Amino acid sequence: MQTARVVGTATSTVRHVSMRGWKLLVVQPMQVDGTTPDGHPLVAVDAVNAGPGELVMITSDGKSTSELLKYPRTPVRWTVIGIIDE
Repeated sequence: MQTARVVGTATSTVRHVSMRGWKLLVVQPMQVDGTTPDGHPLVAVDAVNAGPGELVMITSDGKSTSELLKYPRTPVRWTVIGIIDE
């Protein structure tokens, strides 16, 4: 698990079948202090209806993502799994 800030949404005209119906967010991973960026922005599937500017928890756990999307071999790597209260 890692913290990230939602910086926007991603739109795609063609999606893998496992991503149909899911909102895609652009998230910026953050360092422990919650304000310093840590690497490049990522695209993540939104499982919690997060919005722009929110601090969220993301995971790259493939098994939980496969179960969430109900697709055993999804190409999705990152999933937003929680919103952090500030």
